[in-house]
Amino acid sequence: MEEPVKILEFDVLVVGGGIAGGESALNLANLGYKVLLVEKELSIGGKMILLSKVFPTLDCSACITTPKVSEIARHSNITILTGAEPLKITKKGPHHFEALILQKPRYVNIPDCTGCQLCEEACPVSVTDEYQYGLVGRKAAYIPFSIASPRAAAIDIENCTLCGACERVCPTQCIDFTQTEEQIPVSVKSVVLATGFNLFDPLKIPRYGYGKFKNVLTSIQMERQLAPTRPFNAILRPGDGKMPDNIAYVLCTGSRDKSIGNPICSQICCMYSIKQAQLLMGALPMADVTIYYLHIRAFGKGFNEFYAQAQDMGVEFTKGKVGKITEKENGNLILRYEDIETGKVKESEHDMVVLSVGVIPNEGIQEMFNNDDLQLDPYHFVDQSDILASPAKTSIEGVFVAGTATGPMDIPDSILSGGAASAETISYLRRVTS
Repeated sequence: MEEPVKILEFDVLVVGGGIAGGESALNLANLGYKVLLVEKELSIGGKMILLSKVFPTLDCSACITTPKVSEIARHSNITILTGAEPLKITKKGPHHFEALILQKPRYVNIPDCTGCQLCEEACPVSVTDEYQYGLVGRKAAYIPFSIASPRAAAIDIENCTLCGACERVCPTQCIDFTQTEEQIPVSVKSVVLATGFNLFDPLKIPRYGYGKFKNVLTSIQMERQLAPTRPFNAILRPGDGKMPDNIAYVLCTGSRDKSIGNPICSQICCMYSIKQAQLLMGALPMADVTIYYLHIRAFGKGFNEFYAQAQDMGVEFTKGKVGKITEKENGNLILRYEDIETGKVKESEHDMVVLSVGVIPNEGIQEMFNNDDLQLDPYHFVDQSDILASPAKTSIEGVFVAGTATGPMDIPDSILSGGAASAETISYLRRVTS
């Protein structure tokens, strides 16, 4: 006779372990609520933990994120599942949800892993490193990045040759190739959606040459080159490894553009491009940096001063719409653009081009809910049913939303949104128990 499946019980399920989801989980846990934090990546921290600095203060992003991530990881009221995602969430009744969580195998027992990286050194297989956004390679046995939480190895089973080299060198024998996918049933009283955002794929704009011209990068690839955990010790052109001295930024790549299906402003692109330009001026003092823009939207506290500071540092701002990028034999790039001030079509040469890609919604959030309709807005972000009075409220009672799952926003706004979601969840839970 089969034993009945044990259903784990929590007060709140938080979907997404980025800065907004982490803020919500921590606030709830600090008030005594039991939280299950589910993150699809191998580490919590979201995209913020991979950034260099934050605008407009230029504080170290990892220095802000890492203590918060550590506090979340050590909190007795928070249970974390990484490499996991909800298959379905079913509302069984008032204040009662049942969720089925898919836990993907890591092929490493996390509690036993010391993070020594001996398995990584022994592994003979090299593949593209997705956490460095394709700039370098990694091994099939690897730690995602140096400040990952948990800092434990994982086995990329799709590229693993099962040679056994990692098992032989592991001092704690924590590698386990018998692990399989597991479906974990849980019961919760409330759900917080903090599923974050995706970045626009510039392959959808072939005239910019991304994926074809090696010295055309995305802004997140440049971010990794500037970050403390960067893959190189300098800013390099991927095409030939030279240090660039004339860099161009193309703003609004994949945002404010109906032709590619994203007509809205991504809010962060202007400011993160200006931030990177300032950091580049520090890292490469002799380099020229040009930002091609339609409008600079420096709308937040200190943003306009930050913009003016970049101008004073020598960053050149050209009001122009880039139509096409072509490559020369030496790897340099020719930008053909319309100079909006003069109305003329011009060309300029740069040795590296950075595409400031926009923010797009994560897909598949609606499919999580089995018997309720989670409403999305016209741009496919989670709809805020009462954006002024209850910004975290969704179309499903007991389900709240935080961060960029609702739309583009910067880090401070994401943290505030996570706080709002936790506050509304606490209010809802107190109504449950009263």
